[in-house]
Amino acid sequence: MIIRQLYTNCLSEAAYFIAHNGEAAVIDPLRDIDSYLELAREQHAQIKYIFETHFHADFVSGHVELAQATGATIVYGPGAETGFKFYEAKDGERFSIGGLELEVLHTPGHTLESSCYLLRDETGKPHCIFSGDTLFVGDVGRPDLFSGNLSKEELADKMYDSLQQKIKTLPDDLIVYPAHGPGSACGKALGKETYSTIGAQKAGNYALADMSRADFIKSVTEGLNEPPAYFPINARINKEGYAPMAELMDKGLRPLAVAAFKQAMEAGAWVLDTRNAEVFTQGFVPGSISIGLDGRFAEWAGSLLPFEQPLLLVTEPGKERESLTRLARVGLDKVEGCLAGGIEAWRQAGEKMDMIVDVEADELAMDLPFDQRLEVLDVRKLAEFEAGHVKGATHFPLSEMTDVLQLAAIDAEHNLYVHCAGGYRSVIACSLLKRQGFHNLRNVLGGWAKMKSISNLPLVKPTTA
Repeated sequence: MIIRQLYTNCLSEAAYFIAHNGEAAVIDPLRDIDSYLELAREQHAQIKYIFETHFHADFVSGHVELAQATGATIVYGPGAETGFKFYEAKDGERFSIGGLELEVLHTPGHTLESSCYLLRDETGKPHCIFSGDTLFVGDVGRPDLFSGNLSKEELADKMYDSLQQKIKTLPDDLIVYPAHGPGSACGKALGKETYSTIGAQKAGNYALADMSRADFIKSVTEGLNEPPAYFPINARINKEGYAPMAELMDKGLRPLAVAAFKQAMEAGAWVLDTRNAEVFTQGFVPGSISIGLDGRFAEWAGSLLPFEQPLLLVTEPGKERESLTRLARVGLDKVEGCLAGGIEAWRQAGEKMDMIVDVEADELAMDLPFDQRLEVLDVRKLAEFEAGHVKGATHFPLSEMTDVLQLAAIDAEHNLYVHCAGGYRSVIACSLLKRQGFHNLRNVLGGWAKMKSISNLPLVKPTTA
């Protein structure tokens, strides 16, 4: 028996490959399917099934393309409806993979069709459960995403039954393999591990604690952040299907000379620069949006870039394919090409360059008392801001920076010192501000991690009882 967890840090997503006696199954695959095909070749196994735990909202699944490549059957839980051929499984139905069996446990709550898959070994003994977004390490899937006409309270009510009747009755030593790990927006506060056991979750997961239905509903529905804007788009794509990756690659990897690149920009294409933040600030194509590959790239790209607008890429040499692949994972399919020769080609052609001024945290501390037009712009999440911030700082979460009306409330004449926790998000924010015509910008290097230790910087910290 072979079980492989294929974890993608950028999306905090886990797909799974199972093989036994020449047959294989894949659970919750990403859109780029080569790794699953390679594993099948290594194990001399034929992929027989593609199991989906639910309609994912945070990434585009590889189910359609993997089925086309292998002839495997796509399986969803009860109640699923799609724009492509699939098999609708019944609760309790079992599927054979070599000498193994995978049993469907319908667990509505995160979504209506949400299902877990219980794997039984050659002897029929339960070995592990692939819990999708029903059960995470330390958390459960949020009930306010792709829920049709049901309210989050109604879905939480269904989740209560799913956990009580299907999850808590499983053996304590059963291994839990969830669809997501820490950092995922599909839950409130996922633990740092990417797998666990039922016993450990009964002991430490707040959602599996003994409580009334009403208390459970309140517990899982309160404190939810606004989900990323691209979630409903990805859920729809996963329901309806999508274009093949090869087609996207043929178009998106076209090398565009400077003149052709400029022409596409003038026609309305947005420029995405995927180089690291510290490189981007030193010089970039005017109007570019910075989202570096070294951070939570796909999540921020999906949240901040327009899905219906053509995109152009500026990357580090050799990073074109990776950039395109990671955009496709969240359904950003309208990439029209890459700048041939990268930023150096643009520079050598004598084209205009833009830049963002980087400053150290102690420089902000020195400027703050004397510059009456200085405004600190904190682009972290609300919880981060409330845990400590610069006195008088303006809080403007990065996720809201596509709102032109809110941006209009910022005084363009002020000297804006922009920061996040460590520097990744603040550069994205600066690039968005630049695109909207703000030019008196300073990016605070090291962000809050550095700022909170500066003795002469006035800070607001939460009081403790």
